Amino acid sequence: MNRFPLSHHTRRGRRNLTLLATVVALGLAATFGLLVYLDDPVQDLSYGQFRRKLAEGGVSSARVGPAAIQGLLAPASPEAAAVSYRVSRLGMEHDEDLIRLLEAHVPNGDYDAEPAPSPVWTMAVPTVMFLMMVAVLALVVARSGGMGSALAFSKSRPRVYGADEPRVTFESVAGHDEVVAELREVVDFLRTPGKFQSLGGRIPKGVLLVGAPGTGKTLLARAVAGEAGVPFFSLSGSDFVELFVGVGAARVRSLFARAQAKAPSLIFIDELDAIGKARGAGGSGGHDERDQTLNQLLVEMDGFDADRGVILLAATNRPETLDPALVRPGRFDRQVVVDRPDLVGREQILKVHSRVVPLADDLSLRQIAAMTPGFVGADLANLVNEAALLAARRGKDHVGQPEFEDGIERLIAGPEKRQRLLRPDEKQRIAYHEAGHALVARSLPQTDPVHKVSIVGRGAAALGYTLYRPEDDRFLHTRTALEHAVCCLLGGTLAEEIALGEASDGCTSDLSRATEIASRMVLDFGMSPVLGRLRYSGDGDAARGYSERTAREIDLEVRRIVGEAMTKARAILEDRREALDRLADRLIERETLNAADLDELLGR
Repeated sequence: MNRFPLSHHTRRGRRNLTLLATVVALGLAATFGLLVYLDDPVQDLSYGQFRRKLAEGGVSSARVGPAAIQGLLAPASPEAAAVSYRVSRLGMEHDEDLIRLLEAHVPNGDYDAEPAPSPVWTMAVPTVMFLMMVAVLALVVARSGGMGSALAFSKSRPRVYGADEPRVTFESVAGHDEVVAELREVVDFLRTPGKFQSLGGRIPKGVLLVGAPGTGKTLLARAVAGEAGVPFFSLSGSDFVELFVGVGAARVRSLFARAQAKAPSLIFIDELDAIGKARGAGGSGGHDERDQTLNQLLVEMDGFDADRGVILLAATNRPETLDPALVRPGRFDRQVVVDRPDLVGREQILKVHSRVVPLADDLSLRQIAAMTPGFVGADLANLVNEAALLAARRGKDHVGQPEFEDGIERLIAGPEKRQRLLRPDEKQRIAYHEAGHALVARSLPQTDPVHKVSIVGRGAAALGYTLYRPEDDRFLHTRTALEHAVCCLLGGTLAEEIALGEASDGCTSDLSRATEIASRMVLDFGMSPVLGRLRYSGDGDAARGYSERTAREIDLEVRRIVGEAMTKARAILEDRREALDRLADRLIERETLNAADLDELLGR
């Protein structure tokens, strides 16, 4: 008795293998026959050449058919091999002298006549071949799912999460309390629509989740479906786009038809900007398919009855590119911003992702959250995974603070490059460069505390790095804070110049960031006393709205801000030259210094 019966997929796989083996065998047989045929060379002769060779005695055998004559030519010498020949008789079928020439010149009467095929056999061969082709085609179609598989090309293929699927709830979502509170209303709409309809309220047709990549928009959509306990249809915007015009629109119709058949239900379209871009923005021609798909989506959102409990959720990180007709009230009634988590939110996200990770007793997730400003949920999940891998690599039973800190540095700057060999003078220059950053940052107010300084290379280009640890999230920056940030960025190249006589080309990233901050101070923030409280930069691709004279004044102001920052940073480094040398020497000796080492060397 077979304890493990074959499944339907296994049996179908074996049938497919049998069909494949048959096709391969037929192909090999045809190839072998072709090789045999090609291995026997045949000399094509014209009818005139054949008669001349026949008269000269050069033909040793002949078989006369209704359309051709075949046989062997007489060898030129006793050692030579006989050569096959073929002569077409088209137009020469009624040559009365042929039989006389064959009797006179073919030795031993080695000639014969091939009977002409009957008309019935002539028609039967193509008919049988055609029927065989039809049979093979029918078999292939049946193996691939029948004619329905061809029609299924125009149907939507969403991933459906039914009642038997594992549910995601709002307990799995952390760091977005305000967003969860707003989406709970959508859950109430799906659970008890009558409560809102009794007061004349209308269930929203669409909810658009807007946020940076990795903030958890897809997770929130699945949590809404899990809380409501309704079927969840999940697709990406690119699933609607095909080469053939009209397929995307057909898939939109199929998707909404399936969702209404299982109402109340939830449709989620990720990366909505793939099909929802503003029409006409990219010209005509290749955008017909996308425009038709968008038009059909607009029609479906207007046409389906929201009271039946079908709600469309969509996510995008480029809301500015969407068509205005798509985001108007009546289609997407709500836009929920899923922003980057703050300090408290990052700590909550770290707690969620570290539930299955054994943590050290002295580990503070609050400190880890403070060291990760700007990280989104996906980044924090990756951080926990990197820390766990580092702890396992080091043979530890728990994940502690060093693993998390090393994971942060790995995600920000890349993996360590300890095998990168540096010359002693290059190592000294890198040490002074990073010491300059740290010393200027420790000497100015309104700057983030320096957490670590290292001259160990990371990633593809970083030969050293200075890691800052903000004490809390900062949403506003004063002019003094921005100017001091520029001073810290310029401290590295100035330290090289002061200590070693000249700067190197390792300051490209610092100069780019310093120039960007100074430019935004002038163009966006109105922090120039010369140009006043005006904003000169345009949104998107807007053209420059100021004159050449104003442009020159902007350049001068940016140069002035950077120049003043250089003067201030140079003064700090020259006044504290002894501390700079001491810090650089300790970096060369130990390669990495933490905050406690900096306190010991520089004082609080």
